[in-house]
Amino acid sequence: MIDAQFIDDLASAAPTPGGGGASACCGALAAALASMVGNLTVGKARYADVEGEVRASLERLDALRAQLTALVDKDARAFEPLAAAYRMPRTTPEEVDAKDAALQAALVSACEVPLSIMRACAEVVRECDFMARNGSRMAVSDAGAGAALAKAALQAASLNVYINVGSMADAAQAEAYRAQADELMRTACAQADDVLSYVMGEIGA
Repeated sequence: MIDAQFIDDLASAAPTPGGGGASACCGALAAALASMVGNLTVGKARYADVEGEVRASLERLDALRAQLTALVDKDARAFEPLAAAYRMPRTTPEEVDAKDAALQAALVSACEVPLSIMRACAEVVRECDFMARNGSRMAVSDAGAGAALAKAALQAASLNVYINVGSMADAAQAEAYRAQADELMRTACAQADDVLSYVMGEIGA
């Protein structure tokens, strides 16, 4: 069953969960869809030649699903010090310095967690690609759906990276984070589009 409490919390005025947690959740759903394709493939004589590869993909997908599920909570924890830093007073020079130091420290985790979500989603896209081309034909549309969801999750997580690097005082560090996000957006989104195009062709859409 869907976790209605998570969705209600997401809809509330509470600062967490937010876009990062929603992205990780969406990525986990994408991994689950790819796993479903694999589980519908193993044990079928028609796919005996790729069964070993499918089982290996299922193991990777299990790990990705667990990682992304954990990142839902990790994203919320990463936001807490950032929110606390923004609430700090800045009425004296000392307070300004303390707030800026706390903010810069918090921005690191606020970038690293969504980047972890993006990396995991990029891996999910790769597994969806494999499942679309090698898994059960009966579930090829689910592999395509997984790729589409993983792409959306990756794009959504990137927004947290891009907004947070804009507040970083260390220009080199900000550019490094931005470059990582740009590369993941470029490669994984292109692969997800290829998967979707392939699946659309397979189902005659």
